[in-house]
Amino acid sequence: MRRTFTHRGAAGVLSLAAALALAGCGSSPPANITLAAPAATSSTPEKVGDLATERIKWASDKPDCKGDCPRIEIDSVAFPGIPKLTALVDHVLAYMTGTDAQRRGPYETLSEYTQYFWQTARPRDATYFKARVRDTVGGVVAIELHTEQFLTGSAHGIPATQFLNWELARGRVMALDEALIPGRRAEYVTALRRAHAKWLQGNAEARRDPAAYDKMWPFQENDNYALTRDGMVVKYPAYSIAPYAQGEPEISIPYSELRGILKPELLPAS
Repeated sequence: MRRTFTHRGAAGVLSLAAALALAGCGSSPPANITLAAPAATSSTPEKVGDLATERIKWASDKPDCKGDCPRIEIDSVAFPGIPKLTALVDHVLAYMTGTDAQRRGPYETLSEYTQYFWQTARPRDATYFKARVRDTVGGVVAIELHTEQFLTGSAHGIPATQFLNWELARGRVMALDEALIPGRRAEYVTALRRAHAKWLQGNAEARRDPAAYDKMWPFQENDNYALTRDGMVVKYPAYSIAPYAQGEPEISIPYSELRGILKPELLPAS
């Protein structure tokens, strides 16, 4: 079963992630896969604005496996000056592996997930992890985390995407309700609904039969947001407001639509 991160579910994931101890215990792959470990990963220093980052890549088939083998690929990002954020990215990626909470394995990091996966995966199972800085706006770093799982016998992969908006000054994730002016959630939903209506205008399948599309894929609230220099981006899971073939839809709300809704310090000066 895939865990989706719509509406207030995303805030719950982040609250849990922030509260957990994030240190791993494996040695191969490294205990914290998003930290540079030259023996097991390749790393590339990068700059995003004034923020120092490091691109971390690691990939492996199940050790000692022959023929069809389970596989893991990781293309993540580390923050050399912010180890707490690096650890959070590692933990949330592991948490996003989509298993039902009642059936989840005993893992909290990518390293621990990898060991669990080698023990339980079927021959053609594969998991792909990706994390990147989506944008930096003022003192907020928007990070996009993505997982995709391919299960033996399944027709297609199971994707999931989660945004983290990290406040540099306070050293913590900013949930949507913290970004909004108190009492303005209803106005945010209205702005999102308007942006969704505009998104539908560019959706050929929705234009063919608007009533049928709305019945099958109605509007949903969503807390999975990222602040970018062009506006707020809201990301939906596959199968939520569109068929699987349309992927994970993104809806953009321009800042002009968020004045009086988003806290003033988060709005661009112009």
